[in-house]
Amino acid sequence: MKNSLFLLPALLGLSMTVLAQRPPAISSPDVHPDHSITFRYFSKKANKVTLNGEFLKAPVALTKDTSGIWSVTVPPVTPDIYPYSFRVDSVELADPNNTYIFANERFKRSIVDVPGDKPLVHSLQNVPHGKISYRLYKSGTLGTSRQLLVYTPPGFNPNGKTKYPVLYLIHGGSDTEETWTKVGRANLIADNLIAQGKAKPMLIVMPYGNVRPAPMADFTKDMVNDIVPFVEANYPVIKESKGRAVAGFSVGGGQTLNIGLTNPDKFAYVCSYAPYTATDEFKKNFANWSPDADALNKQLKLFTISVGTDDFLYEPVKQNIAMFNEKKVVVKPLIVPGGHTWMNCKLYLVNTLPQLFR
Repeated sequence: MKNSLFLLPALLGLSMTVLAQRPPAISSPDVHPDHSITFRYFSKKANKVTLNGEFLKAPVALTKDTSGIWSVTVPPVTPDIYPYSFRVDSVELADPNNTYIFANERFKRSIVDVPGDKPLVHSLQNVPHGKISYRLYKSGTLGTSRQLLVYTPPGFNPNGKTKYPVLYLIHGGSDTEETWTKVGRANLIADNLIAQGKAKPMLIVMPYGNVRPAPMADFTKDMVNDIVPFVEANYPVIKESKGRAVAGFSVGGGQTLNIGLTNPDKFAYVCSYAPYTATDEFKKNFANWSPDADALNKQLKLFTISVGTDDFLYEPVKQNIAMFNEKKVVVKPLIVPGGHTWMNCKLYLVNTLPQLFR
């Protein structure tokens, strides 16, 4: 009993110390009705905190109050989903008060969702919703088990008679298999377009496209030899090229071209978003490419390449489009404003889905 009495003041002192060290509860980001946004960060020791965001032309500084809370309110921005981060002195950080994190292996950013006055195509709407499943498959190509995500549309019955088409959707270079849902909202876009009758009910398979330390070209083999067979063995899907599409962004856009155009008997729809093509695989496939254009054009029901005019890949993408035109391969370009962003990615996907499997 005496020992307990002696311990009590010590425990109370420790509790008070812990509470004193705990940062204050703050809200960040706060999106206001006029689409302006307030960001907050807590640090008593930082000398400088700036906000970087794809809704800004340049970083903006936060100001600190006497309690150590840094804050800034940015003017109204166009409704969309935007990545952002804080730079605290010389270190880039995600917002510690925001659980909505950009799924990426290289940088640490958070996400702010600025809703429109009317529901945007990527927003959660009052429509029937599909399901996202996390699946593991055995990759014989890579000698390991790997993860992919599968979107199944509203009303999907795994034991039913309906055979569904499949879109294989690939992320960007340092993104992950979750980026197309957590940042690109592919599942909600599909829900909304299907509900509006603008898109066919389909499966969307989102694999992990990074195969390091294996050569990048092994992902093409993984897709053709492992991913597609896994999906077709486990889901009621169309097992012909007319029921398969492949699309991807940036490095995934380059992978899309490699996968789709070297396997036109397997993929009738090839949709490349701001493709990064400065790879050995692309050079091997297309540097001295002499396709049978007539045959290829008959096999491909849709071949599109999309890019923004402010994208750092705009010029090489234009050169690739010109190369395909020179080879007499029918390609539909989509050129829009904007840069190499996931805001444009959503736009490209919204353009693609209504054109598939018609």
